[in-house]
Amino acid sequence: MNIGAGMPTTITAITDKMKRVFDIISCSLAVILLLPLEMVIAICIVCGSKGGVFYKQVRVGKGNKDFKLLKFRTMRPNADKQGLLITVGADNRITKIGHFLRKYKLDELPQFLNIIKGDMSVVGPRPEVRRYVDLYNERQLRVLSVRPGLTDYASIEYISESELLAKSDNPEKTYIEEVMPAKLELNLKYIEKQSIGEDIRLIFKTLGKIAGK
Repeated sequence: MNIGAGMPTTITAITDKMKRVFDIISCSLAVILLLPLEMVIAICIVCGSKGGVFYKQVRVGKGNKDFKLLKFRTMRPNADKQGLLITVGADNRITKIGHFLRKYKLDELPQFLNIIKGDMSVVGPRPEVRRYVDLYNERQLRVLSVRPGLTDYASIEYISESELLAKSDNPEKTYIEEVMPAKLELNLKYIEKQSIGEDIRLIFKTLGKIAGK
């Protein structure tokens, strides 16, 4: 009998459980500690433009299953139906407060609730919309074997993705043919190296990148 045959699977299962515990504890604390900031953001959104505080968008999660990703609203109502699914540079659909929230990734704060619910993890590949997931090849679909997250290698590398796409004559084509494949390679790299220690390192690296913007 090969005693070590099941070891990789066992280690992966233990890592998954540890990540889940970390996700629940860290995000529950974050929701409580950041509540005053979130209330200020909500007031600014309501005062800045018509529409609700939150924005929900269907994304693809673990196991190729759809879920509703939650964000603070940064665009005018129904703006996502009036242009590209991606945002490019100084997108005129984005509100004044929305530009600020996006710059410092504050619009992502409500996703702590997605994490507590179990749709996402703190660290993992950013969840994509179905339109683009349908373009993945068999290898790229491996990113759906783990919970999507707020950040990973690709999120850090492409933290200024909108500005990058603004330089293209055809932003969506550039995204599909160049940016998305490069991000997916980084996503796959994360999946191979994932661990609690690596997750904590990526969290601090992400915070450093945001603070330096």
